Amino acid sequence: MMEGKSGLVMCVLFLLMCESTLGRFVVEKNSLRVTSPQSLKETYECAIGNFGVPQYGGTLAGAVVYPKSNQKACKSFTDDVSFNFKSGAGLPVFLLVDRGDCYFTLKAWNAQKAGAAAILVADDRPEPLITMDTPEEGHARSDYLQNISIPSALISQSLGEAIKNALEKPEMVKVNLDWREALPHPDDRVEYEFWTNSNDECGPKCDSQKQFLKDFKGVAQILEKKGYTQFTPHYITWYCPEAFILSKQCKSQCINNGRYCAPDPDDDFSRGYQGKDVVVQNLRQACFYKVANESGKPWLWWDYVTDFAIRCPMKEEKYTKECAEDVVASLGVDVKKIRECVGDTEADVENRVLMAEQRAQIGKGARGDVTILPTLIINNRQYRGKLDKGTVLKAVCSGFEETTEPSICLRDGIETNECMENNGGCWIDKASNITACRDTFRGRVCQCPIVQGVKFFGDGYRHCEASGALRCGLNNGGCWKDSQQGRTYSACIDDRTKGCKCPPGFKGDGVKNCEDIDECEEKTACQCPDCKCKNTWGSYECQCGGDLLYIREHDACISKDARPRVGWGFVWLVVLGLAVAGGVAYAFYKYRIRTYMDSEIRAIMAQYMPLDNQAEVAAQGPNRNV
Repeated sequence: MMEGKSGLVMCVLFLLMCESTLGRFVVEKNSLRVTSPQSLKETYECAIGNFGVPQYGGTLAGAVVYPKSNQKACKSFTDDVSFNFKSGAGLPVFLLVDRGDCYFTLKAWNAQKAGAAAILVADDRPEPLITMDTPEEGHARSDYLQNISIPSALISQSLGEAIKNALEKPEMVKVNLDWREALPHPDDRVEYEFWTNSNDECGPKCDSQKQFLKDFKGVAQILEKKGYTQFTPHYITWYCPEAFILSKQCKSQCINNGRYCAPDPDDDFSRGYQGKDVVVQNLRQACFYKVANESGKPWLWWDYVTDFAIRCPMKEEKYTKECAEDVVASLGVDVKKIRECVGDTEADVENRVLMAEQRAQIGKGARGDVTILPTLIINNRQYRGKLDKGTVLKAVCSGFEETTEPSICLRDGIETNECMENNGGCWIDKASNITACRDTFRGRVCQCPIVQGVKFFGDGYRHCEASGALRCGLNNGGCWKDSQQGRTYSACIDDRTKGCKCPPGFKGDGVKNCEDIDECEEKTACQCPDCKCKNTWGSYECQCGGDLLYIREHDACISKDARPRVGWGFVWLVVLGLAVAGGVAYAFYKYRIRTYMDSEIRAIMAQYMPLDNQAEVAAQGPNRNV
């Protein structure tokens, strides 16, 4: 009776777990463009499989092959000697198989072993596209899952039938799988989340997750420290139904009175670690990120989770609070702040961190609810594919706007530099090795460059022209320039922001060619009588006959003797002028001196003898009083 009740509790808890996470699942898609035959030319949607290696940010072209036997690909093609695995067009083979009878991953693995570059699975029912996922733990051999390296796509039943009909005619069916818009790429920073778990006893999925965290740590920390990305870790929890909060199962799997739960690591309630131990460690990891982020070092989370996985594994019975806090202390993070964040896990209260995590599980906008562990979300879209360093890095790199990717995204093995072949079809100045081709993760772009502060303008494909005051210092502004006979001429003018103009003495477009003008032959100079004209590169020489001198500015000849006569005449004129001015000044000076002396003598004589006018005044004086 007790066993029946326990089973009922677990069934209800499982249903509630599913209810809390299966609210809205979004199928992530990419494009499939059929390029031939003409009757099928169109762009279709297909669902990205959650295994293998989707080529995020890129494309893959191939020819479709549909096997005559083993059409569901549930058996190995290497055992079928009658199967001719060739497209007949020299293109990579996209193997088309039917859905059903075995796991999607097994179909992909058999296709890959046979040499396929991609697998297309045709649905066997008329329904909306679904996500092809990996099998549940213990339901299938999992040793090959991490070895699947080809992309996979589920196509609709109608498209599958149309391709099969075309192949039967027979017609060559060529398709192009396109993942360039599978993830948003709005700006120069990628925001991504990783929904994970501290449980390390869940089989191959846990093992691959631990390996991914270890391998991706260095790349993630470089991107985060330099501001290229904003990373946030998350943890899934469920709640226990109120009617079963006091049950043994809920008590062993939940904390805070059934509010936050996780499955038992080994599905055995009688031994080993319990689900609530996993919830507490998840909470501690979330709190570590919170504290590290508040201190300006969110990248320390990667150190913590990788160190914790190494130092505190379940199988060594070190999956404890004490071991976790030792790791925290070794990374220089305040243990007290972590404890305050974790709080009392036995109390009947809400935990702010875990409450926020439960809310974050619910999808918003284009992002669906988080239902699969582990789950990677890039720019608010769920990643699909194998969880390894190279594949995830490609997906992250595809989330940058073109030309804003960090250099790590442009390394060999991550993307192909399309500018290396025929300069990507863009403009190039071979003389100075200046090109408009810019390599990006999603492909090349033709964009006129900025070099040494000089901006080039143009369409980037056929023409780019330097502009600005400094342009002549950079490859002569793209203008013509040549040196001969010890002289250098340029068609670039510093005081012009753009354009090229042949200098005086030359004619041409100023860009590719400036030809010397023969002033003598064209009779544009040295046309004075008895003159002899000789053309030179960029100029001319003119000689006058007799004792004459050539004046280039006036294109005229003058006498050499005229220069000194005119010079001495001017000098004598100056001397004469100075003499006249001196004479006038001397006369004026003499006049002023004489006038001054006369006035002084009269004043002295007046003191000793009366003058005539003074006597007259004295004689008239007495009569005024009569």
